[in-house]
Amino acid sequence: MSEGTQFYYNLSTGSVEEGRQSSGAELMGPYATRQEAERALQTAAARNEKWEDADEDWEDYGTPPAKPDTAH
Repeated sequence: MSEGTQFYYNLSTGSVEEGRQSSGAELMGPYATRQEAERALQTAAARNEKWEDADEDWEDYGTPPAKPDTAH
């Protein structure tokens, strides 16, 4: 990240802060732009969904496919 202004999304207030103004426990970031910080929750949700999908794929790795039903 560059040395320029950084933006943070404040989880407690739901607002964007220019520079670190609050406790780190309340913040998401840093982000390069105000717009990126405004989308922090949506970005996190999308990443979480992607990671959950990857976890499911990992848990299924090496599981033999189900045997077809041969009883007729």
